Amino acid sequence: MKITKFLRLVAYYCFARYLPASDNRFFKFIRPVRRCIAKGLFKYAGENINIEKGAYFGDGSEIEIGDNSGIGINCKISGKITIGKNVMMGPDVIILTKRHKFERTDIPMIKQGYDTPAPVKISDDVWIGTRSIILPGVSISKGVIIGAGSIVTKDVPEYAILCGNPAKVIKYRISDKEQ
Repeated sequence: MKITKFLRLVAYYCFARYLPASDNRFFKFIRPVRRCIAKGLFKYAGENINIEKGAYFGDGSEIEIGDNSGIGINCKISGKITIGKNVMMGPDVIILTKRHKFERTDIPMIKQGYDTPAPVKISDDVWIGTRSIILPGVSISKGVIIGAGSIVTKDVPEYAILCGNPAKVIKYRISDKEQ
């Protein structure tokens, strides 16, 4: 690991992560500070990204985040994740890219390790509600809204509005004619 990347990780996890939320009107400098640090950690970081207070993203080396997108307060994401442009993420969202193996019963699950990581792709113009969980290998298409507390277990079609556990499409943002 390069020394500059190491210093950015230290700066983020020891200092910037604990600064107040970026909507704090008395601390206008907070958003640019976290943005500057994160841009040097992510595989790709677009313009005007927002990393909120308490966000965890590992070392960020496999994360791509598009213009005007953000990682919400206390969110936990790591692994190969692609976040498109104009993506909103509420507080406490979790995006997973790996899961434990559990097939063998002669070995405790804790000793079986992990499956091969499965990347997550989030397209442009997506809104992910508070405390939602996105499981490994899921692709979320353009214009999707994920209701708060939902657990997304499979790919989501364009302009769907979904919620629940497991998340199910309840309606679409556009009519059948527009599709």
